[in-house]
Amino acid sequence: MTQNGGGEYTGVQPAATATALALDGVTFRYPHAAQDSLSGVTLSVRAGEVVALLGANGAGKSTLLRLAAALLAPTEGRARIDGTDARALPRRAIARTVAFVSQSEQAPTGFRVREVVAMGRAAHQGAWMHEQPHDTHAIEEALRRCDVAALAERRIETLSGGEQRRVAMARALAQKPRLLLLDEPAAFLDVRHRIELYAQVADVARDEGIACLIALHDLDAAMRFASRAVLLQEGRLAVDGPPAEVMTPARLGAALGARVVAGVHPESGERYFLVL
Repeated sequence: MTQNGGGEYTGVQPAATATALALDGVTFRYPHAAQDSLSGVTLSVRAGEVVALLGANGAGKSTLLRLAAALLAPTEGRARIDGTDARALPRRAIARTVAFVSQSEQAPTGFRVREVVAMGRAAHQGAWMHEQPHDTHAIEEALRRCDVAALAERRIETLSGGEQRRVAMARALAQKPRLLLLDEPAAFLDVRHRIELYAQVADVARDEGIACLIALHDLDAAMRFASRAVLLQEGRLAVDGPPAEVMTPARLGAALGARVVAGVHPESGERYFLVL
């Protein structure tokens, strides 16, 4: 894997065990809502970790990611990025540190794929956004990682939904963030690209010391690629720990509101799940 080149991150590079994200007793309620979307959630994500955020629809996963990205402010509690209260950080500082690929992200029309991926470098550049050699390296590496280099000159609106998701992921990787937040990033992807995406996230987190928090419904991918798993249930953190300990049929069934059966693959020895 290619390590971060010079110029991608300004300031002191945190140690490999540094906490990139910390949510301290976070509660959030949308205006006019009858109840909290999240209640008293305490969670940290360290550099190099891939934390899988699991739970039923409406459990609060997307809201938690938006709080982590400082797009929402907690009703109670505090969200800290690299040890600083997110509310005290300028948007440009957050943009240099945090990359967020949302579930409902709309690709900007009228741009070519390479131009969209290059937007990930904007917060690292000056007012005139002149592309420097380290920017070019980050862009080309991201295009290659996400298997969209062959699409670089295509206009974004001509791509399929799956291809657009891969471009969005490439833009996030080109940003060279300290914290990577992903909300169902494999939506619309075929099987090969889905597995490749999760493997890339795990590799980037490990090799470049990026903290990754990823909301997903793919239980098999969470077991295979995550270093930790977090179960959300009705806006509360039900359990947090190693996937093998967290992802039991009983705990998953309670969180998902469904019957979950686990098995062991006869060749790989990996645990897999069926939701019934």
